[in-house]
Amino acid sequence: MENSSSTVMKERLGFFEIIKESLKIAFMNPSFIFFTFLTSLPLFCFLVLYEIILQHILIETGKILQQTSDLSPFSVFGGDYLRLMDIEKLFEVVSPKVLLLGFLYLGIIYFLDLFNTIATVDVASIIYAGEKSISLKDMFFRPVKETRLKGPLITSICSQSLALLISLGLLSFATYIFITSEDFFFMLLFVVLFIALLGKYVEWSAVWNMGIVISVLEEKQGDLALLASSYLTRCNRACGFFLMLGFFAWRFALRFSFLYEGWNNGGSSLVVTAVHISLVCISNVLKWVSILVYFYDCKKQRAYEHTDVEEAKSRNDLQ
Repeated sequence: MENSSSTVMKERLGFFEIIKESLKIAFMNPSFIFFTFLTSLPLFCFLVLYEIILQHILIETGKILQQTSDLSPFSVFGGDYLRLMDIEKLFEVVSPKVLLLGFLYLGIIYFLDLFNTIATVDVASIIYAGEKSISLKDMFFRPVKETRLKGPLITSICSQSLALLISLGLLSFATYIFITSEDFFFMLLFVVLFIALLGKYVEWSAVWNMGIVISVLEEKQGDLALLASSYLTRCNRACGFFLMLGFFAWRFALRFSFLYEGWNNGGSSLVVTAVHISLVCISNVLKWVSILVYFYDCKKQRAYEHTDVEEAKSRNDLQ
């Protein structure tokens, strides 16, 4: 039993091994690169528009929060009151643009991203399994003819709903950190809560994303897909955490660097925004292929554990 467990540990893929296996898929079938480029093109166009609006919102938000209110006549009431006034002003300024972003995301970008995810995962699974060769023509017709759309849509809605609840919690903690910034104890308390919730968000993101992958490849949807994903990831939850943390850090680094450039220049140019979104689309494809590899690795580990249990039962019966 110990030898079997050590074999499983040796064969279990880590973060870098999963990324390496994901990059190999492109070299297994070079048509996959062209396929993902074309399927990501509509998403790319709308993300450029989305990013331009979002960057203006973030820049305006930063300028409002940066404004000093020491000269305000209400300063006698304390800094917390002034910060509440800043937040109220912030909501008045950015609310219309935030609503526009919400309609743009929920009405167009969400469905384009979902279709791109389904197509990428479905084709990448065939290439990675190596069961049969697939041409570029079959890659385009397969998502329309053979891939299920209902299951991934339901699972995606469940995942997005859970992610939204966590995001609201993070936003709430971030707001309290800003309001209580002059009180070290309360600020530290909310910082700790924010970091703890953010860590769980990153960990659960791997479960939610694998649930969508399961809905694409298997006849499971909604809570069943998420429960199956939770069960599979228990054997290697740490790898999923670092996998999502890596992509989260990459997206944050892109966001911060291009936002810094836009802050200094009053907003990024169309070319700079296009470069930013190109890197986002590339990392998005790599993320879903990595989740696919992670899914197959977790499934393999569960199969090994089941085999070990059966062998142990057989030995006990013989004794």
